[in-house]
Amino acid sequence: MELLKKLCGIHAPSGNEELMTLFLLDYIDKNKSGWKVKPEIFHGEDFQNCIVLIFGKPTKAVFAHIDSIGFTARYNNQLVKIGAPEVKNGYLLKGTFENKEIEFPIRAKNERDIFAEASVQLEPGTDLTFKDIWKEDKESIQCCYMDNRLGVWNALRSCETINDTAIVFSCWEEHGGGTVPFLTKFLYESYKIKQALICDITWVTEGVRPGMGVVISMRDTGIPRRKFVDGIIKLAKESGIPFQIEVESSGGSDGTELQKQPYPIDWCFIGAPEENVHSPNEKVHKSDISSMLDMYRYLLSKL
Repeated sequence: MELLKKLCGIHAPSGNEELMTLFLLDYIDKNKSGWKVKPEIFHGEDFQNCIVLIFGKPTKAVFAHIDSIGFTARYNNQLVKIGAPEVKNGYLLKGTFENKEIEFPIRAKNERDIFAEASVQLEPGTDLTFKDIWKEDKESIQCCYMDNRLGVWNALRSCETINDTAIVFSCWEEHGGGTVPFLTKFLYESYKIKQALICDITWVTEGVRPGMGVVISMRDTGIPRRKFVDGIIKLAKESGIPFQIEVESSGGSDGTELQKQPYPIDWCFIGAPEENVHSPNEKVHKSDISSMLDMYRYLLSKL
């Protein structure tokens, strides 16, 4: 879990994913020689902070967003949310001030009046993320940003064995998206890719329980094409890998944005469930992490 631990500690709120991009490019460069297929790597200004890996002749894609929720300093140390972080007095934030890393707690009057209880006056525009405090036992891992550093981890580990697949590391998902349109255009117009798996993290609910397997979502705010999702579920049953079905009315992902693009690409959200969503204490069961990786490796060999 050392890789996942490193990923959870990287400062990469929506719109400022540069450090995560650099980390991933370095990791890919150091590890690609040991993968079954060496990928072609697309990144740079035409891709902003996104990365696309092309393995063989891709017929399907995996999307994993690399950004996180967080906060932006406004004036007089007031904070504005990036995405939808949970706000509680005492939650520790970290950021950079005058080239030094600082940390301080949140002081919140309500969901709108949020302040940094810092000894310095933060420059407006300073972005902040939860301080990463890693906790691990025999059953679970707990830290900030399991959403979606676990999805990124899963995508990287999938790279070890796959072929004929595109792995897409996208940005801005937590704050409304923005990169999926040009990434989708690139994938479809360059490779005619028509299938996508959304490698992200979902919620523990009354119908989705920790330790019961990876989640295959039939819908949230977006409704993917039923024929494709039914095909995924059929393959999942044949695999023998533990999984759960999710049906929700809220929440969204890169899949929701993908469906709005003018390309005939089917998608399905598949990810481990977590407790304490969008807080510093996001918690995932280890067996669900294992079934998530096993399921992706199986499905990518069959689609």
